[in-house]
Amino acid sequence: MAKSWKEWEKPILELEEGIDKLEQLIAVERDVEKKASLALRAQEYREKLHKFIDVRYSRLGPWEKVLVARAETRPYTLDIINAVFDEFVELDGDRRIGTDHAVVAGPASLEGRPVMVVGQQKGRNIQERGYRNFAMAKPEGYRKAIRMFEMAERFRMPVVTIVDTPAADPGVESESRGISEAIAASMLSMFSLTVPIVSVIIGEGGSGGAIGIAAANRVLMLEHSVYSVIPPEGCAAILWRDPAKGPQAAAALKLTAQSAHELGLVEEVIPEPFGGAHRDPGETADRIKEAMLRHLAEVAMSSPEAIKQARYDRFRILGRFSGQ
Repeated sequence: MAKSWKEWEKPILELEEGIDKLEQLIAVERDVEKKASLALRAQEYREKLHKFIDVRYSRLGPWEKVLVARAETRPYTLDIINAVFDEFVELDGDRRIGTDHAVVAGPASLEGRPVMVVGQQKGRNIQERGYRNFAMAKPEGYRKAIRMFEMAERFRMPVVTIVDTPAADPGVESESRGISEAIAASMLSMFSLTVPIVSVIIGEGGSGGAIGIAAANRVLMLEHSVYSVIPPEGCAAILWRDPAKGPQAAAALKLTAQSAHELGLVEEVIPEPFGGAHRDPGETADRIKEAMLRHLAEVAMSSPEAIKQARYDRFRILGRFSGQ
């Protein structure tokens, strides 16, 4: 079983590379017959690729969903912010210790309406991943988020959070500075707000790192994103002392968007474009924007106190099951 997205999607990438090479040959070929032959071959490859992607993505299991959610070309938080919002102004620092580049936050405009945006940002190369700490926020990241939540309440701005993290930072420094308390304080701050909150999980929604900015009135998930109390490899390391059993853990964790919706953990699963969000980031952003606007409008129909109470009630009923 594939261990990474690149390994799992290798056959698709090879077909795409083959089509690119054929198109380059077509562009420079002067012989009409050869050009037509190459064009026919490229069309056959495109049809084969379309069918292969269709079958591949219609049969995704839990582990494959994890790999797709981690795709390096998948749109990240700043991609979504730049595509969905206008006039985003990033604010930094927690006014206590320092800054945390894993969390991006600040006011923006959504269809002409001021909103507060808070999200977790991954990196696409080694330098960016180090700078963003692999989207694993430290205590100062959650305290930065609290600053934004308090500002949103003060200026009556709806809040949108964008979740994409494997987990909160587990390092010694974060533990010494109170990472658990910071996550809890961030959740408490969200529960105290009387403005609408909508959270969107666009990739990985891992552990307390995710819920720290996802205590919202409405939680939405992209079709191939995941939401779990722990990453599958971490679960496998605890249960079987073997991180390689991540695929087995993924199946047991019920971490797919479809499972989360069935269990009542999220309000909506946002369909992704053909072949996943990474194949059409623009269309993905449009679908996220439409869902955001719709859910914000629905929540805003209630009074401030009713909004706050509904958020509390939503989380109080999670995990309740009845049986014979």
